[in-house]
Amino acid sequence: MDVNSEPCLFEISWEVANKVGGIYTVIKTKTAVTVDEYGENYYLIGPYSYGKASMEVEEREPKSPAVCSTINRMRQQGIRVVTGKWLVVGSPSVLLFDLASVSHRLDEWKADLWEKSAIPSPSNDREMNDAILLGYTVAWFLGEFSYLEPNLPIIAQFHEWMSAVGSILVKKRNLRIATIFTTHATLLGRYLCAGNVDFYNRIKSFNEDEEAGKRGIYHRYCLERAATHCADVFTTVSHITAYEAEHLLKRKPDGVLPNGLNSQKFSTLHELHNKHNENKEKIHAFVQGHFYGHNDFEVDNTLYFFTAGRYEFRNKGVDLYLEALARKPIMLIDS
Repeated sequence: MDVNSEPCLFEISWEVANKVGGIYTVIKTKTAVTVDEYGENYYLIGPYSYGKASMEVEEREPKSPAVCSTINRMRQQGIRVVTGKWLVVGSPSVLLFDLASVSHRLDEWKADLWEKSAIPSPSNDREMNDAILLGYTVAWFLGEFSYLEPNLPIIAQFHEWMSAVGSILVKKRNLRIATIFTTHATLLGRYLCAGNVDFYNRIKSFNEDEEAGKRGIYHRYCLERAATHCADVFTTVSHITAYEAEHLLKRKPDGVLPNGLNSQKFSTLHELHNKHNENKEKIHAFVQGHFYGHNDFEVDNTLYFFTAGRYEFRNKGVDLYLEALARKPIMLIDS
C-alpha cells in the first residue's frame, strides 16, 4: 500500500438516494464537505430503489477505471449496478445495487453468514434478508476493487445495522480495507424505549440477549453487535448514543461524529427572516384553504407548532408533544 496516495472513501448506507428516515438527511447534507475533501475518490453505496433512484440520480459511468472494471465484472455475473451522480449539493458519485438481481443467492449467503459468524437469519424477516443481500454485494464489490487497486488506501464507512453485514465480511475475508461502523441509534435501545421502559436508569442492568430475544430482534442485535466489534473504528452521532452503545453493544465508541445544521445555508439574518416570512405565508394559505368556512380564525394571531421525524410515538417524542399541546391552553388561561 502506498501511504502517500490519496485514500478512497466508500460510504455505505441503506438510505443513499433512498429516503427512509433521518439518516438520509445526515448523509445528504454532508456530501458537499466530503466531496471537497476526497473529490472523485468518494463514493456512496446503497440499494437501488425503483421508486426513488430515478428522481434522485443522474446516471453516468464512474471516472475511475478500477471502479468501472469492478462494476463490469459484477454485471457479467448478472448483478445490476446503477451508477451516477446524486442530485444533491456536491454531486457525489453513487453506486446502487439492484438487490432483486442477487436475490437468488440469498439462501447461499445466509448459510455462509451462519457458518462464518453464527449469526441467525429467520426467513420471515425481510429487512434482515435485504441487509444480507446488500452486505454481500457490497463486500463483493469492495473485494474486487481492492484487488484491482493493491496500492490504494481504502476506507469503508458503514451506517447502521442494515449495512453491517458488509463490515463483518470485510474483516472475515481479511480485505485490505479500513472500516468504520457508525450507529445513529442502537436497535435494542429503540425497542426498549418504545416499550416504555425506564431506559437510562436501568441501562447498566439489562440482559441484552434476553431483551433482544423477547422483542424478536435477537438476530438483528447479533448483527449490529458483531459489526461494532469488527470495525477498526466505531462511532456514534451523539454522546447520549455513545453512552447507550457502550452498555448495550459493549464497546465504547472511538469518537462521536455529531449531526449538524448547515450554518451557511442562510448567510445573513435578513435572508433568514425573508425565508421565514415567505414560508409562513405558505402555511397561512394552506390553513385558510383547509379550515375556512368550517372554523374561521385570524391567521395573524395564530401560533403554529411542529414536530418532525419518523412515526415512532414515544421514541420521537410525539407523546410529549401532544401532552404539551393539551396543557398549553390551560397555562395561557392561567397566565
